[in-house]
Parts: sequence; structure tokens; C-alpha cells
Amino acid sequence: MKLLRTSISVLFATVTFVSIPRIIFAQTPVNIINDVKTPIVNRAITESEVLAAQKAWGEALIAIATTYENKGIEGAKALAGKVIDEAYGYQFGIVLFNPTLTVRPQTFRTTREGALAYFVGNDPAFPNDDGFALKGWRKVEIKNAGIFIAGNTATTMGNVILTDKDGNITTVDKTWQFFKDDNGKLRIIVHHSSLPFTEK
Repeated sequence: MKLLRTSISVLFATVTFVSIPRIIFAQTPVNIINDVKTPIVNRAITESEVLAAQKAWGEALIAIATTYENKGIEGAKALAGKVIDEAYGYQFGIVLFNPTLTVRPQTFRTTREGALAYFVGNDPAFPNDDGFALKGWRKVEIKNAGIFIAGNTATTMGNVILTDKDGNITTVDKTWQFFKDDNGKLRIIVHHSSLPFTEK
């Protein structure tokens, strides 16, 4: 019997520790004072920022082509290097860049050097590159199939239609992913480009 009483006592003792907390709401009002503009950190990307980054990429491609025609390869190479530093995220590490016209074993250009060689060629370490940006581009149109924004990254997929100075048009399928850095600037961290599939 002593054992039974002890068990019951323990049971009741345990139950007494279980309580439902009460929430007491304060009756005083809460005011937020905005005498001085509150600094806000917002790393979320907007659609307008994505479209502006795409437009800037197209304008840079045309600028490299015309600089090559007016100032030669050294001028084009200097500008292309500046464009890569401003538009891509090689400062943070690798960029997942798969250009349209590359072949193994140099298909992927995860380094700044590889990207620069693709755009302007003239690099013995990349003998198959003849300079994609040097092909006389005069017009760039971007038709997004969709844009997926998640916080400080945004991914786009669609077509880029390129027109050269002779009126020839090249259409490529393109996927970009942008990352907003600590200064609020969008940088390309994924760039995949390929020619559209055509049935034979």
C-alpha cells in the first residue's frame, strides 16, 4: 500500500507543475517614431533590377564589338575585362558560365580568364576562342520566358536575339542567375547559353 500511495503522490506532484501560461496584453498604445529615416537592409532583388542588368549586358556586348572596330583588340580586351568585373561574380569565386560556342575540354568558363578569352579571344591558353563579342553586334533583344526571384538571387530563362552590322540574326537560348552583392549590385553567377534545338 505504501508503494501505491507514493506512486499517486508522485503523479499529483507532476501534475501540479503543468500550468497554462496567461498572456496579459498591455493596454498602453505603442508608437513608432519616424523623426529620422530608419536605415533598412533589404537584399531582395526586384524585377526592374533584373531587367536593368540584362539590358546592361546587351549594351556591353555591343560596346565591345564597336570598340574592337574603332580601337582594335587591345581596346576591346580592356573594355571586356571591365565588363566582366562589373557584371559577373568572379570576385566571389567561380561563375557557372557555359558559353554558346565552346568545346571540350574548355566548355565551362568558371574563371575570369576563361570568360575574357571567350569574349575577345587572343589567348593562347584558349586556342579555339575567336572572340564572340568581336562579331560586329549592333542590336540585342531579350525575351524572357520567365523570371524566378528568391531573396537576393534571381534566375531568368529565355531567348537573346543578336543582330550584327550586316543584319544577320543569331538567336540563343539563355539562362542567367543574378546575385545581389553587399553593395546592392547584381552580378551574374550562372550563365548558360546554347543554340536552339532544330529537328533535322
